[in-house]
Amino acid sequence: MSSHVSTRRKSLRALSVGAAVVSVAGLSMAGANAAPQNPAQLNSSIASHESHALHGARGHNTTTEASNWSGYAATGGSGAYKSVSSSWVQPAVSCTSQNTYSSFWVGIDGYSQSDNGLEQTGTEADCINGRATYGAWWEVLPAAESAYSVTVKPGDHLKATVTNDGNGQYTMTLADSTEGWTKTTHHAGSQGVNGSSAEVIAEATQVNGQIAALSNFGTVNFSGSTANGSTLPGSSDEIVMENFDTGSVKAQPSALSAGAFSDTWRNYN
Repeated sequence: MSSHVSTRRKSLRALSVGAAVVSVAGLSMAGANAAPQNPAQLNSSIASHESHALHGARGHNTTTEASNWSGYAATGGSGAYKSVSSSWVQPAVSCTSQNTYSSFWVGIDGYSQSDNGLEQTGTEADCINGRATYGAWWEVLPAAESAYSVTVKPGDHLKATVTNDGNGQYTMTLADSTEGWTKTTHHAGSQGVNGSSAEVIAEATQVNGQIAALSNFGTVNFSGSTANGSTLPGSSDEIVMENFDTGSVKAQPSALSAGAFSDTWRNYN
């Protein structure tokens, strides 16, 4: 377990996972029988209320438990990481009448107590009003995510990269080779950024300030994960998503091998 996580454990308390979010930006979340809405419009509206910061982390031996992240984080001192990259296949979500949310992304920063920044890009897979919706986004904390106006479908092959350009800017690139689009955003990065971590994550998205119920995404497979252009180190911190109130595991990563691992859904909350 990294010293960064140990520090965070002392200072953060787990946020309890509440019931499904009931409204976002004035959209009705009435249940499975509600009238369908345009998925692109829906994702854009929701994005302005979604965020991806780490909440509640505690460590046991080599495994970190977090209330909303699952995956791996490479850790080091300030400035240790200048780039991170990974590829994945967009998973399909199984929906009920419950509104649920999930995100899949790569990022720099955000894992340690001393690092308040986070620069990231990825996709989402949500269940809204009983229907599956998919989207793509980028985010630089403390702002909420910004949606891309693109098509994302289950089975699409994605690749995401975040790079510190060394000139005071970060470049976040997300490409969908199945749909044939690439989106690139340049940004100055978060205030207080220090580059002490690089992450590849499946997440229970935070919506309107609360961690939402986690969409049943089955299993998402990450591959070709790198940090600073080299294979994500085997010594990276494993992060298991857990409900601290009940002790139930929400999402569990497999072992990391040659930059590849799978992450499997276990529980909504």
